[in-house]
Amino acid sequence: MDEKITQMLIEEAAEARKQSFSPFSGFAVGAALMTAEGAVYRGCNIECSGLTASNCAERTAFFKAVSEGERNFKAIAIVGGPSDRDVESLCYPCGICRQVMAQFCDLDSFRIIVAADRAHWEECTLRELLPRAFRRHCMAEGSEES
Repeated sequence: MDEKITQMLIEEAAEARKQSFSPFSGFAVGAALMTAEGAVYRGCNIECSGLTASNCAERTAFFKAVSEGERNFKAIAIVGGPSDRDVESLCYPCGICRQVMAQFCDLDSFRIIVAADRAHWEECTLRELLPRAFRRHCMAEGSEES
């Protein structure tokens, strides 16, 4: 992915992290999701006292975009760490978020950028993070598609 786009998405994710509502875990995450057309949707993690009702930053960004009619996505950047200090390590998406990404994204072309800051980041494909994704075709009996 183009370095300028990567850096912009990292900055957007860091800004989204500032909106995190994480009073229970103290772990703030921000995400910036880019559509195929270049629009960016931000998301942050939102915790509820009944923790199962909480939502990750990545899914917040996806659900915002999908609710606005978006269906084609290019990349997502994720920045997360303890909310009381600067991010020091990389924060990968959880399994549920990976599954949501697999619902809407191409496994080989969708890019996932995990970053601590503009200088410390990694990029991979969705297939690298979820190599045997459960996809729509899995529900069709006898399908061999991967």
